Amino acid sequence: MTKKRYNDLNSYLRGLYGERVQKITVDAGLSCPNRDGTVSTGGCIYCNARGSGTGDYARGLGIAEQIRVNGEFIARRYKAKKFLIYFQSFSNTYAPVERLRQMYDEALSAIDGVVGLSVGTRPDCVSEEILCLLQGYAEKYLIWVEYGLQSAHDATLRQINRGHDFACFKRAVRATQGRGIRICTHVILGLPGEGRAEMMETAKQVAALGIDGIKLHLMYVVRGTRLDTMYQQGRYRCLEQAEYADLVCEFLEYLPPEMVIQRLTGDPHREELVAPSWSTDKRGTMNRIMETLEERDMWQGKRFRGPGAAG
Repeated sequence: MTKKRYNDLNSYLRGLYGERVQKITVDAGLSCPNRDGTVSTGGCIYCNARGSGTGDYARGLGIAEQIRVNGEFIARRYKAKKFLIYFQSFSNTYAPVERLRQMYDEALSAIDGVVGLSVGTRPDCVSEEILCLLQGYAEKYLIWVEYGLQSAHDATLRQINRGHDFACFKRAVRATQGRGIRICTHVILGLPGEGRAEMMETAKQVAALGIDGIKLHLMYVVRGTRLDTMYQQGRYRCLEQAEYADLVCEFLEYLPPEMVIQRLTGDPHREELVAPSWSTDKRGTMNRIMETLEERDMWQGKRFRGPGAAG
């Protein structure tokens, strides 16, 4: 029997519910303080006007309608009967609490089989009132808050115009813990100015915080962004596929073995992707990661040095 190399999301959800649980992505039409002038007006250097989302809300599709339409397709494709609603675009705690309550209530009641929410946001977009709201949902549902971090290095965060520092992220994590809310963080590999040492230091810093899950993303170039300008001017080099797979495998080794690995690479929109072209080959990237883990006998937690860590 092949050794399990990392703690994947599907296995985690199946362990909780005894069957497949599939995510349904929705666009709530919210904004971001890094775009509307509260923090900045430019956004992160890699983010375009769509904010990593579908644009469905701008096309007039409400939350419940998005869930029903996408849920029907997902149920057929994956034979799933349980669903986790993922608020992805921009910052999905960046609104008055009553607006958030309406959004979350609408999502939870849109179709049968919804077991919880996964709320993507920024660490500077949560308050005690918002966390109390999410805590209330967590008494009945599976609630994940996904905080975008991208890097543990303040110099990098400044360079990508992130609009917050690592200390802000740590404060948000501490404020969220102990409420029954699962915490996931997003990290990007291949950010401008970072090498292997900086990326692995981010792994170690994140590993020490008691976070429940993580998403790893490739830094790819989207048309019309400031990163696109840097790339066209020769001031940014994209990672190669084998290089990225190698970095992911080492990154996993520093993480706690119980941390849920929600994603190992990104899904760029083909129509707006500039580079690297291989980033649309998700299967090929995943195969390279799995092959590297096997060939080098690597696994999640192998180098983790925390309470209860082996070696």
